[in-house]
Amino acid sequence: MQSKDLEAQLLSHKEAQISSDLPFREWLYAWLLNPHIEGNYQKTIDRWIGILIVANLFALMFEQVPAIFEAYEKWFHFFDLVSVVVFSIEYVVRFYLAPEDEEFKKHRFARGKYVTSPFAIIDLVAILPFFLQSFISIDLRFLRSLRLLRILKLFRVLIPAYKEFVLANKGRTFRQKVHALVFPSEYGGSLHTLYDTFIVIWVIVSVLAVILESVQSIHYLLNLEFLILDAIAVSIFTLEYCLRLYCCVEEPGYQKAVTGRLKLAKSTSAIIDLLAIAPFFLEVFLHHLFDLRFMRVFRLLRLLKLTRYTGATQSLSKVIVREWPVMAASAFIMLLLVVMTASLGYLFEHEAQPDKFENIPQAIYWAVITLASVGYGDISPVTPAGRAMTIVLALIGIGIFAIPAALLSSAFSDQLKMDREALVNKLYEMLSDGVIDEEEAIYIKAESKRLHLSDDEVKTLIQKAKRERELMDDVSILPLHKIASNTDHTIEHYKHLLGQVRQLSLLTDQEKFQAAVDNSERLTETDKKLWILIGLQQTSSK
Repeated sequence: MQSKDLEAQLLSHKEAQISSDLPFREWLYAWLLNPHIEGNYQKTIDRWIGILIVANLFALMFEQVPAIFEAYEKWFHFFDLVSVVVFSIEYVVRFYLAPEDEEFKKHRFARGKYVTSPFAIIDLVAILPFFLQSFISIDLRFLRSLRLLRILKLFRVLIPAYKEFVLANKGRTFRQKVHALVFPSEYGGSLHTLYDTFIVIWVIVSVLAVILESVQSIHYLLNLEFLILDAIAVSIFTLEYCLRLYCCVEEPGYQKAVTGRLKLAKSTSAIIDLLAIAPFFLEVFLHHLFDLRFMRVFRLLRLLKLTRYTGATQSLSKVIVREWPVMAASAFIMLLLVVMTASLGYLFEHEAQPDKFENIPQAIYWAVITLASVGYGDISPVTPAGRAMTIVLALIGIGIFAIPAALLSSAFSDQLKMDREALVNKLYEMLSDGVIDEEEAIYIKAESKRLHLSDDEVKTLIQKAKRERELMDDVSILPLHKIASNTDHTIEHYKHLLGQVRQLSLLTDQEKFQAAVDNSERLTETDKKLWILIGLQQTSSK
């Protein structure tokens, strides 16, 4: 693929270019439902419809709890009404625009073909229970359960992604397909993105469940729901962990069957995945030997799984490694100051407050609180010497404890700048041959996502790299030491200079030039001979 084609994809503006002169129905379809137009509202509509479907599932779950449903019955009804209105509008719009859809436009009765299509039947089933209650006497509990069928609307997003995945992985082995689904690769496509989104949603839901479970009133009402949800979450995370171990041999650096999987199992991300499911299994199999209910709080470690889906932690790790010597020195100073402060506090306050400054370890708590400028007030000095020392320590602590935060802040900013400069240098290398292949385009997209760069920022970086490349091509404006470092550049620059000398020879009055040269010592004999030689060449060429 040529550079300009891939650049067009990378630099495409978010706003779609759709002519307003199109017929209304075609124009509306282009803006709302056409999946082949970059920058329209099709992906946004699908995303919000998906969120609304998931919200309906949670609403249906909470409706099964009488204490919650009876207290907020009006809100549940209002939410259901809004959902039905949105789904109905979607159905009507798709029905109206069916003649523009590539799947149905070739049929004589496009709308009739749409109505009988699987997706249209799913859309109709999603809203049908609400309208049935207006015409048919039906048990409301059964009616609410029919709303579970709304989850089938997610197939509108899943099926195209699955077809794309199958096409991209045609001829590959089962393990390679699993790898494409679980790990980022060029074969994953939209299905890999949906898989990551699914895992992220379950991480957030399970962590929120753990937090809400600690509230006694909520735990009393949703005890069974919390157990079911945790079992489902553990099943999902366990399957994900097993899939990663199974297909990791397709990942660079983990190719060997045994040692590769062991290497992955020892990695930070795999340990986090294991800790996310370990409390559940330990409690199930060892509850008769130990009281392991305290381990439920460790389910909050699932939140660390989200670090896999952001590049911020990777940048922070680089910052800590790079700045560790300075941070270690700062930590040593803080530790030294804390111990000295605690010792002095014990010396001055022990006799006055033996219960609060009982020993130096207990005084360390007071020293840390004072130096950190927190000052809870549960332990405070009462002697003049102790109070004077507290004033000095509080002022010192403002600067000492601020050093690590300042270091991390500036270093993080520098790291982000370095990463962006590295991306510019990589772009410069990619543009050196005038071609950006698909692998390079994937790299640019992945890096821009990791560095949280918008489309406009990526466009600016690419244009900057192109300008620098053009400057490199114009050898004459480079510094001489850079020209001399490249033989080809040296030859081109020498030819350029000779051409300028020849132009001067043609445009200059030779007699006046010779007289000026003879009456001064501004040129050496070698310079004069070279000028005469170039002049003779010009004369002979005429």
